[in-house]
Amino acid sequence: RTQLQDAVPMTLGQEFEAYAVTLSEEVERLNQNVRLFLEVNMGATAIGTGINSDPDYPEKVIKHLRKISGLDLVLASNLVEATQDTGAFVMYSSAVKRLAIKLSKISNDLRLLSSGPRTGLNEINLPPMQPGSSIMPGKVNPVIPEVVNQIAFKVIGNDLTVTLAAEGGQLELNVFEPVIVQSLFESIEMLKNGMNTLKYRCIDGITANEERCRSMVHNSIGLVTALNPYIGYEASTQLAKEALVTNKSVYDLVLQKGLLSKQQLDTILAPENMVKPRKLNL
Repeated sequence: RTQLQDAVPMTLGQEFEAYAVTLSEEVERLNQNVRLFLEVNMGATAIGTGINSDPDYPEKVIKHLRKISGLDLVLASNLVEATQDTGAFVMYSSAVKRLAIKLSKISNDLRLLSSGPRTGLNEINLPPMQPGSSIMPGKVNPVIPEVVNQIAFKVIGNDLTVTLAAEGGQLELNVFEPVIVQSLFESIEMLKNGMNTLKYRCIDGITANEERCRSMVHNSIGLVTALNPYIGYEASTQLAKEALVTNKSVYDLVLQKGLLSKQQLDTILAPENMVKPRKLNL
């Protein structure tokens, strides 16, 4: 669906694979941004000039820190800049926010795909959590995706806090680093808990309503898109309009008008032929 309107067929496998790929990208972004924290300002003392420090101090300390932590720590090229700058926190917070936004978008999709069950899309079933409501017996709400949505709202707010705190620093020291770090730790902890909850209490138990999905594909006006190369854009448009007005299926209208044979139509509209590129035999 595009813009919540019927578009073209796809499989649930394609839909969920896209979610997996987009989240794997977030792992990559987080790993990239976390490397910004490997640059340290040891020996900078108060404002980065190194007053009262031994010239050999940074090298010796970083050597020991690398050994203890196992991290590839490096000394900043300019200690004055490194002491006042909080750009690494801004970048990492932005990556955390980006993950939260994508998780929230996926949760929105899960809520839509499982909506109903009788009056919504109802293509998938989410595991029932907290069944029933105070006034509607048997009603099962998508509470786990809703939890993730709310976590995302908090993470977005924390990212704004980090942004404002980084901007609010003055001259050679940013006194707002405590709220920057607190906001990041809170976002990370909430996302960790939220993602675990989403996986074990929702994703792992999702099932497909196969008959419902099959029915939606067969009755979709979006099927005319697959017919476009064979009968032309104008004829496809007229078919779509007529199907909508008469409540007839695109399939039946094509046969009724003799635009294609049943064999041709069955081949073109076979689900496996509509979900990937293929050579056309026109």
